[in-house]
Amino acid sequence: MNNKIKVGIVGSKFAADFHADSYSRNPLVSVTAVAAIDNLEPFAKKWKIPRVYEDYREMISKEDIDLVSVCLPNFLHHDVVIAAAKAGKHVFCEKPLAITVKDGREMIAVCKKAGVKLFYGEDWCFAPALNRAIAVVNEGGIGKMLYVKAKECHNGTHSPFAKNKKTCGGGCLIHLAIHPIGWVLHLLADGGKNPVVEVFAKCNGGLKDNYVHKDNSGEDFSIGLMKFANGEHALVEGNYITLGGMEDKVEIYGSEGNIKIEPTLASCVSVYSRPGYSYAVEKADNTLGWTRPAVDEFHNLGYVDELAYAVKCVLENKEPIYGLSGKLGLACVEIIEAMYKSNATGKAVRGKWA
Repeated sequence: MNNKIKVGIVGSKFAADFHADSYSRNPLVSVTAVAAIDNLEPFAKKWKIPRVYEDYREMISKEDIDLVSVCLPNFLHHDVVIAAAKAGKHVFCEKPLAITVKDGREMIAVCKKAGVKLFYGEDWCFAPALNRAIAVVNEGGIGKMLYVKAKECHNGTHSPFAKNKKTCGGGCLIHLAIHPIGWVLHLLADGGKNPVVEVFAKCNGGLKDNYVHKDNSGEDFSIGLMKFANGEHALVEGNYITLGGMEDKVEIYGSEGNIKIEPTLASCVSVYSRPGYSYAVEKADNTLGWTRPAVDEFHNLGYVDELAYAVKCVLENKEPIYGLSGKLGLACVEIIEAMYKSNATGKAVRGKWA
C-alpha cells in the first residue's frame, strides 16, 4: 500500500454523500469507485468518482481498493461487510452495525478471520464539541461522573427502509438512539472494562400506536435507561416527533459540576429570513423567520474526523479506538436488542454489554 488509499463507496444517498464529502477533504484518499442501484451517475458526477457499478460485488472483485464504505439501508450492512471482508478489503460500516446480534457477531468474526479492520461509524465519538466535553471530564472538571442524558431526535425519516421495521431492525431506537447509546459507551465503558449491566426501555408500538408516524411499522418514540457496572446511569432517547430540525443534546452530571452540549443547534450564526433560503440544519422543515444555520455540519457532527481517523488506521496498520470499532457497534446492537426485550416484557433486562 502506498501513501494514498483507494476507497470504494457502496450506496449513493445521504450517508454516501457525507462519506464522499469527508473523503474529498483528505489528501490521503482517492475515491475510485461507487456501487449503487439508483442515483449512481449523478452521485459519481457530483464527487468526480471515475468508475461506477450497479452491483457492489462486481466493484469489490474488480477494483484495487483498500477500504469499502458501506452506506446502505440497515438490513444490507451484513452482506456487504461479509463480501468486502472475504475479498480482503477493510470496511467502514455506517450505523447500525447490523439489525440483529447474530449478524453483528458474524460480521466481526469474518473480518477477524480475514485479517481486515472493521470500523463502525459512530460519528459522535469525533464531534468536536463532545470531545471538548470529554476533555473537561478527564481534567476532573466535574468530579466523578454520575449520570448522563443523551438524545437524538427529529421529525421523521423519508427513507422507506427506515420506516419499515423489518429493513430497519426497529424504529427510532435503533435508527436514532443508537448514537447516544454508542457515545455513552465511548464515554463510560472504558473500552469494555465498565460494561452496561442492566437496561430498561419504553417505546411506542409502531403503526397506529405511534404518536405521529402511523405509516412507520417501527416506533416513533423511545427512551432507554442504562446502568453501568461502576454504578453510573445513562438515559438515552430517540424520537421522530421533534420538529425544527435534528436535535442532538447531551448532559453530563458529576459530583462537582455538570456539562451541557448541543452539537446540532448551537450554531454561532443567526439568520432572519422572510422568503427562506436553501438549508439550515438536517431535517428542518423550513428556513423562515429566525434560524441558526449549521456552519460545517459534517465536521461538527464528527463525520470528517472519524473517516480521516479510519484512513490513518489503514495506512499505519493500527487497530481503531473502541469508539470506532466493530466491538462498539456490536455492543450497541446487543443493548438495543435488550431494550426491545425490556419494552416487550415491561421488565429490566440484565446482562453484560460493552
